[in-house]
Amino acid sequence: MWKVLLVEDEVFVRESVREIIAWEELGFTVSGEAGNGAEALEMILQDVPDLVISDIVMPEMDGVELLRRTREEGVDSRFVMLTCMNDFENVRLAMEYGASSYILKLSMSVNSLRDTLRKISGELEKSLENRTRSQGLPGPDTPPQLPAHEEITSHPEIQKILHYLHNHYAEDITVKSMSQYVMMAENYVSTLFKKKTGQTLIHYLHQVRVNQAILLLTTSDLPVYEIGNRVGFVNDNYFIKIFKRLTTQTPSQYRHTQRHKPDSMSL
Repeated sequence: MWKVLLVEDEVFVRESVREIIAWEELGFTVSGEAGNGAEALEMILQDVPDLVISDIVMPEMDGVELLRRTREEGVDSRFVMLTCMNDFENVRLAMEYGASSYILKLSMSVNSLRDTLRKISGELEKSLENRTRSQGLPGPDTPPQLPAHEEITSHPEIQKILHYLHNHYAEDITVKSMSQYVMMAENYVSTLFKKKTGQTLIHYLHQVRVNQAILLLTTSDLPVYEIGNRVGFVNDNYFIKIFKRLTTQTPSQYRHTQRHKPDSMSL
């Protein structure tokens, strides 16, 4: 089942979205609800959903800012935005940040929601297939590999960031802290890093941390939560979610698989 987070400050609308759809028939389950973007962001980082259905206009943090912050954290959940008429500038911004689709509240119906969910389900299935086939995101028997950071780019500031990530992965690292580290604008660092490495800074950091976690899982008996903490994940659920995204297995499953692999040298 794909996990869905509903984000809407109007309780009636949120309940309507939840009740009018037979979620499980479409392969989804509503895993949580939030009344504003700030609350939703915290929930997303604790337990990453596959899909976020979010209103655009909300108090504390609107839907566009929620999407932007989610992407900044390296989370690639699909987003469907709920919007009113004459709000197309925010819709345009949301699509630029990677929203999959939008639905007008006034014309929202069971059919429109079902069609959107079928589309998202197809995207998620294709994304999962691509991750398991990609060299950078391999299957359960092969840990995710990163080239030596000296081979990725010769850009001095990006090289400096890469070196820092490989040596300080256990610390609290954000795009903002790295932009301050190289004394460059945050948006520029984010764009430049993606251009030079082919992935976001946070995605790259996740791979570094997961590689280190794999080393500890296969060479020590440390509990999973401690390994996650040692490589820089302060939240157990988030560590497990990211690890599974990159290896297709949870840390415990990965450890079990590696320890029970048949000896390839035996006859």
